[in-house]
Formats: sequence, structure tokens, C-alpha cells
Amino acid sequence: MNVKVEIICVGNELLIGKTLNTNSHWLAKRATALGASVQRITVVSDDVSEIAIALREALRRKPGFIITTGGLGPTFDDKTLEGIAKGLNQKLEVNDRALELVRGKYEALLKEGRIEKIELTPSRTKMATFPKGSKPLHNPVGTAPGMLAGVKQTCVIALPGVPPEMEAIFDESVAPMLKKEAGKSAFFETSIYIEGIMESSLAPLIDRVMHANPLVYIKSHVYVKSRPQVEGKKSHIELHFSIIGEDPKTEKDRLGKAVEQLSELVQENGGKVSAAEVG
Repeated sequence: MNVKVEIICVGNELLIGKTLNTNSHWLAKRATALGASVQRITVVSDDVSEIAIALREALRRKPGFIITTGGLGPTFDDKTLEGIAKGLNQKLEVNDRALELVRGKYEALLKEGRIEKIELTPSRTKMATFPKGSKPLHNPVGTAPGMLAGVKQTCVIALPGVPPEMEAIFDESVAPMLKKEAGKSAFFETSIYIEGIMESSLAPLIDRVMHANPLVYIKSHVYVKSRPQVEGKKSHIELHFSIIGEDPKTEKDRLGKAVEQLSELVQENGGKVSAAEVG
């Protein structure tokens, strides 16, 4: 099953270049490894309307999952849940289960001596104020729970922006859902490195190999991506081969065939192939 995923990253700090968007990189890599297909990554500001617009646009494309990161905390600029509520045309309300999870985190902090008393202030209650009909996702690391909402055939999931919290919730709650939908599908990859041939000369060779490994159905297609790399005065081109499929032997055989074909073409045209890496 080809499970489509879209990622929406929320935060002014991403748009002004203050913070490197490592969350999208991590999520895309993990989702792909689970057999899903990441279709789009969008970055928006800490603005309720912008979040709502991005969500509605994604919903129109009908992916299986929309995953947001950032904006679930207690401060004024944490507006993701409000934006999602607006995008879903739902009211915001305090979610009892989410409030229990938040309270439990502060009870743990009290036992550790990190706070003097438990007080569910408006800022803390804000982290449990969800779009109506949504469900909380346990946060094993931090205070703010994640959120899950179902919209027809799409699961809308909100995760914190703090990487350890985002990763922990994803691995505990989201990864099993993705894997269940993907079924036996898995991602396979390998790379080779090319020297002595320009990318413009390499392009038609890649086309020949792509045509020799035609698209039978979307997840059986060997995809070849070229990426020039420069290290000091030396340069080479990485050729990355990838495929999503259900049978490891079959898909690895397809990858191996494509690598062999392209390697032979490169060598016939005066290039050198080295440092194969099997994924």
C-alpha cells in the first residue's frame, strides 16, 4: 500500500534561518523507512491563519497522514493547535485526557523536587486545549502531549517542535500507525559514486537505466537521483538508487540490476565507479 505523508513544520525560527529544520529531515527519513511516501514538506510561521491554510491545502490532496511539528507549548507563540482547529472548522476545548497527561508530568516534576507545587495555570492548561474530537498522544519525554485527529481518510497528527519530544512521540504512537497502513512495504536504497564524467553527460545514461526499469506500479519503480559533491578540490557525483516494495529479495535484485546497468554505462563512457554503499 502506498501511504502518502505530508509534513507541516511550524515556526518563525525556521523561516528566518535561526533554526535548522532537522525535524523535517528526521521525520521524512523515518516515515520513508517505514514504507510511506513523503509527498510534501511545508514550513509556515507561528500564525493561526497560515497554519489553517497549510492544513486545508494538504487535506485537499488527501494524504494518509499529515504530521505537524512545533507550536504545542505553553507560550503565546505556540499556535499550532489553534491553527489546526481553525483548519478543521472545530472549536478548541480542554481535553480531559490531555489535561491528565499534563498534570501527570507536573506531578512527576514535583516528586523530583523541580517544582514546589502543582498548579495548572492557563499557560499549562493551554497545552491540553485541543480541537474538539481530537485525542492526545502520550509524550514520554516532555510536558506537551501530541494530538491526533481523524478527517475522513486522513490522520492529522501534531507533534512538539523539541526534537527529543517529537521523536519519542513519533516512535511510540505514530510509527506503529504508519507501519500498519504501509503493510509489508519497505524502503530499500543504495548508492554509488561516479568520477570522471560530468553530470550533463551522466543524465542520458540515467534516463536509459530508468527506462530499462519501467514503472510497473508506483512502489516497484527504481528511482535514481544524482547529487554532485565537492570535497576540497576533488569532486564526485553520488548516484542514489531507491525503491519501495513488499519483497526484500525482489526489490534488492531490482536495485542491483539498475546499479549494474548504470555502472557499465558510466565505465563505457570513460567514468569511474567506486564506493558502493548498500542500504
